[in-house]
Amino acid sequence: MPETAGPVTELASQYVSQVTKDLEQNVKEQDRVTAEIAALQERLAALQHDHAILLNMRQALGIAAPAAAAVVPAPRGKDGGARRPDTKKPGPKKPAAKKPAPRKPAAKKAPAQPAQSAEPAQAKESAQPKEPAQAKESAQPTLVELVRRYLAEQNEPRSAAEVAEALGRTYPERAVQTKVVRTTLENLVARNGAHRSKQGSSVFYTVAAEPAPEETAGNAEGADPAQ
Repeated sequence: MPETAGPVTELASQYVSQVTKDLEQNVKEQDRVTAEIAALQERLAALQHDHAILLNMRQALGIAAPAAAAVVPAPRGKDGGARRPDTKKPGPKKPAAKKPAPRKPAAKKAPAQPAQSAEPAQAKESAQPKEPAQAKESAQPTLVELVRRYLAEQNEPRSAAEVAEALGRTYPERAVQTKVVRTTLENLVARNGAHRSKQGSSVFYTVAAEPAPEETAGNAEGADPAQ
C-alpha cells in the first residue's frame, strides 16, 4: 500500500499545479477581455454621442433623411415559385403628334442708328493745338534764374554747396547737384552775372548789379543734364 501511495500523490500534485496555472491564465484572460469590453463600450458611447450630434445638425440644417429603398418581392407564379421576368422588350413607342405652335407676330425692328465713328473724336483732338514740350519746359524757371534769384535774396556771399543745398530743399523735384550749381555760378561769373570771392580755400559768390544776358541762361542750363 505505501508503494502505490507515492505515485498517486505525485500525480495529484501535478494536477493541482496544472489547475493552478489554468486558473491564473483564466483570470488574466478575463482581465484582458474585461478591458477590451470597457474600451469597446467607451468607443460605442462616443459613437452614439457623435450620432446624436449629427442628427441634431441634420435637423438644424433641414436635411431630409435618406429614404430606404423598398425591396419589392418578385411576383410568384402559379406553382408558388418566383415568376421569371418577361424577356420580351416593349416595342418602341410612337411619338405623339406635336401641335403646331401659334406664330407670334414679328417684332418691329428699330431703325439701325449709324455707328458713331471714332474719326470725329480724333479729328477734334487733332484740331486742338498741342502745346510744344519746349513751351511747357520754358514755363519753369531755369537753374540760372533760380541761382541768380537766390543770390539776390542773400545779404552775404554763398558757396556753391550752400546754394545747391538751399535750392534742393526748395525744389526737391529738380534733383539739384552741387557740381552743376558750381558750373552755373562760374558761367554767371564769366558773363558778369555774379562775382566770385575767395576766403581761404573756399569760394563764395554774390549776384552782380546787372543780370546776365538770356543767352547765358541757355548755355548754363545745357550743362545740367538732369534739369
